[in-house]
Amino acid sequence: MKLCMLKTGPSLSATIARLTLALVFIPHGLQVTLGLFGGYGFSGTMGFFTTQAGLPWLVAFLVIMAESVGAVALALGFMTRFCALSLIVVMLGAIFTAHLPHGFFMNWFGNQQGEGFEYHLLVIGLALSLVVSGGGCWSVDRALSRGGGEAGCCNR
Repeated sequence: MKLCMLKTGPSLSATIARLTLALVFIPHGLQVTLGLFGGYGFSGTMGFFTTQAGLPWLVAFLVIMAESVGAVALALGFMTRFCALSLIVVMLGAIFTAHLPHGFFMNWFGNQQGEGFEYHLLVIGLALSLVVSGGGCWSVDRALSRGGGEAGCCNR
């Protein structure tokens, strides 16, 4: 029995979108979980989200999971649609809780107090394409939806 959530075609463009999104979010996940790349680690990030940002504990935890476990799952192409949708929710939350007042543009030159939301829109667009298409070639989703068959692009 094929699961609709996992079903994906042999799209190379979906694979590129999936791997690009994973490549961008894995470092974020390492920041919020392990404190790498100048991040605060799990405890520090939870503290920031729950005290400074005022998020409920569960929401803060789910954001960290989406950016860390979800990014690794995206890299593998496992539950691609769910992980991409999770990142869309995280980005919408970031826009409406922190970035909307700073306008559209990123703060490239340090002229404004915060960052705009253009990056978040790019993530949403990339993730939305994965919600529609699935994980593409070389994904766990493709292997599972084909009944354990090949996950590559050559098998149709």
